[in-house]
Amino acid sequence: MSVITSVIPAVPTIPTAGNGRSRGKSAQGRAKSPVRTGDRKARTAELLAQAVHASGPARDALLEQVIVINIPVAKSLAGRYRNRGQSLEELEQVACLALTRAVQGFDPERGDDLLVFAVPTILGELKRHFRSAGWAVRPPRRVQEIRPRIAAAEEELTQLLGRSPRPSELATELGCSIEEIEEAIVCRDLAHATSLDAPVSESGSSLAELLPEPDPGFEHSEAVAMLAPACRRLKARDRMILRMRFYDQLTQQQIADELGVTQVQVSRLLQRIFADLRSAVTGARQPGRAA
Repeated sequence: MSVITSVIPAVPTIPTAGNGRSRGKSAQGRAKSPVRTGDRKARTAELLAQAVHASGPARDALLEQVIVINIPVAKSLAGRYRNRGQSLEELEQVACLALTRAVQGFDPERGDDLLVFAVPTILGELKRHFRSAGWAVRPPRRVQEIRPRIAAAEEELTQLLGRSPRPSELATELGCSIEEIEEAIVCRDLAHATSLDAPVSESGSSLAELLPEPDPGFEHSEAVAMLAPACRRLKARDRMILRMRFYDQLTQQQIADELGVTQVQVSRLLQRIFADLRSAVTGARQPGRAA
């Protein structure tokens, strides 16, 4: 119980937006006197006992008071995880939501102190938030769990050895394989994505300027590799029509004049040729082929 009560020695009765972390003189719309931890616990237990015998809107109003009284505790727990890549406001929101769920699911018959149940719930939700939303690229959960252990072991072994520990020494200390240690070390950079506008050279060039651009030759080579076998299976007349249309850049009317047919017939011939090529490339038969 001493760990829980040491979370926050004095709690304002009703925290308001923008002044929840302010101290000193009381502001308008805020309680003038702080509520001590013992008073908070007693008031919480009193409200929860009343909620047991209430229902509907009356019960909701009592539970809402419990939540408001204990919001500073949730924010204090969220403050433990500040400066870890997530904004404090977002962490406080996660903690307050976890507090709300804890209050709604708390059974006073199993104990008279809400925080015995709520604190582990809030901490678990904060850790879950980091696992799910605290990564630019999310590694496996086992890697996420090893990372904080590696940080603590590195600090201890560095003081003991007088140098940075090797992966093999970390593996021995933590009882993990070297592969798991190396994977967790590599994943350190996955928590935050590097901006494409960040300078990466002495000249000030950004990462975006150094990235290669797509080479149009690759798409052309791929098209040739896929279409060449299909084109070789076409009839000579069909290959001639394709050459006049796409290599000689003739219009459908000019092709029709060369073949002695109408422009509508040339359009239908091209549609049938395209269907044959598509069928040859995909391996699917095309229904309703034009003659």
